[in-house]
Amino acid sequence: MSDKVYIDVLLVQPLKPPELVKVEDELEPLQKLVGGDLEEYMPFGDDVALICNQEGKLRGETLNRGIYDKDGELLDVIAGNFFICYAPITSENFLSLSEEQVKEYTEKF
Repeated sequence: MSDKVYIDVLLVQPLKPPELVKVEDELEPLQKLVGGDLEEYMPFGDDVALICNQEGKLRGETLNRGIYDKDGELLDVIAGNFFICYAPITSENFLSLSEEQVKEYTEKF
């Protein structure tokens, strides 16, 4: 019998401030947060991933936030809910954000 593993992620919904939520680290609960199939996007230059709905734009989801590079150039606009989590290359799973990461990405979004 295995215990459920929960991670702390930063949920970012359109027109709302980011919110720290605890979610089970399993495919179905993670998909529920974004409303569909998961797409991992790592535009930040660190081990933090943005996880969004793979078909958010195609399905006409509400535009949420712009993603900018370090020079302030717009890279992409995410449609629908997304979450931010820790995703180091050495791990096969998503992991909880540190307090410092929560603060940094709450300010960013």
